Amino acid sequence: MNDFSSPLARTAVIIVAAGSGTRLAAGAPKAFVALDGRTILEHALDGVFAAAPAQVVLVVPAGREAEAQAIVRAAQTTFTGRESPPSEARKDNPRPASDEKSPAPAVGVVVGGDTRQRSVAAGLAALADGIDTVLVHDAARALTPPAQFVAVATAVRPGTGVIPALPVVDTLKRVHGEDVVAPVDRAELAAAQTPQGFPRAELVAAYAQAAEQGVDYTDDAALFAAARGAVHHVLGSEEAFKITTPHDLERARMILSAASVPVLRQAQQPVAGPVFLRVGIGTDVHAFASDGTLRLAGLDWPGEPALEGHSDGDAVAHAIVDALLGAAGLGDIGQHFGTAHPEYAGAHGDVFLARTAEILAEAGFAIGNVSVQFQGNRPRFSARRHAAEQALSAALGGVPVAVSATTTDGLGFPGRGEGIAVTAVALVYPADPR
Repeated sequence: MNDFSSPLARTAVIIVAAGSGTRLAAGAPKAFVALDGRTILEHALDGVFAAAPAQVVLVVPAGREAEAQAIVRAAQTTFTGRESPPSEARKDNPRPASDEKSPAPAVGVVVGGDTRQRSVAAGLAALADGIDTVLVHDAARALTPPAQFVAVATAVRPGTGVIPALPVVDTLKRVHGEDVVAPVDRAELAAAQTPQGFPRAELVAAYAQAAEQGVDYTDDAALFAAARGAVHHVLGSEEAFKITTPHDLERARMILSAASVPVLRQAQQPVAGPVFLRVGIGTDVHAFASDGTLRLAGLDWPGEPALEGHSDGDAVAHAIVDALLGAAGLGDIGQHFGTAHPEYAGAHGDVFLARTAEILAEAGFAIGNVSVQFQGNRPRFSARRHAAEQALSAALGGVPVAVSATTTDGLGFPGRGEGIAVTAVALVYPADPR
């Protein structure tokens, strides 16, 4: 993969991930929001990597470069199945210089502008020599299948750009204020998606013309057409929808959850009969102590007061332990790690998590995924969500973990700042259901 026999061997993908994501209201730029234990951006990179372009340019908000590089490394590790060194996009070599046999494309991270057009222009400026075709892709279309990248890239011709699109299925009306004016013939309409593909030289010229004219476009195909380029379309995919609202995020989670059940089956040897999934719920509550440093969700939080507890007080880790043990019917955290077990006094939550994973494995269970939410006014969580999810996942041996945080609008002890309450849900299944 990612060699010069690939259909995308001379193609670069610019992933636009510089948007603020205000409509998603998740407290972070959209591409950095958690989705099923990983970021939206990491899911988007999965599809791009599988399409095997020669180069990937990731456009991110200023100040998010280091976080983006960490996400790239995580996506490369997931995709290749081994640790990959970070690769820089180089003008003289669109392939990774550090590992010529790596199937993961070279990835460059650049800072975007204050508009989408300026962000794409920044990506174009980072393209390597030898790139003939450019695909511009929205990170928010995180579940776009690899085949869509290939279909668009292979349809690009000199003078012709290509977009993926779906037929419009809803009945459409033209309105004026509250009045319905007339029906609209949907046969002439299509819903545009990404990636949108173009010949590199002509797209660069079109961007230069738009900048010279001071015109700002929100769609690359419109910008290309304004420079007298033709635009064709190929059939898009229902999975390539754009994650814009909380409802879209939940739709993406449902798609990933539905896909995860066959993955669980494939991870084992072929067996007859169904795989029985088991769900557990865990809760934990801790009050803030007078001194010490907070340990929560597998991370230290300097400047925040610690939580009281027999161990490190990591209520997030403790709730996950109870959810996992409960799902497997193996007791609770007090039974395995309580005061009757002095060896765990002061232990970090990741020790509890690792041992819990061992207990489940010894009992014949594997872990599917974990979702956990804590309620409290502090700490400010969104900026460290990805790091927390990585830490918790690593403690459980790579299991997907999603973490969210909320407040109680001043109600109850979390609202008064007296402590933190946590709820976790875990999915487990028999490692060998025969």
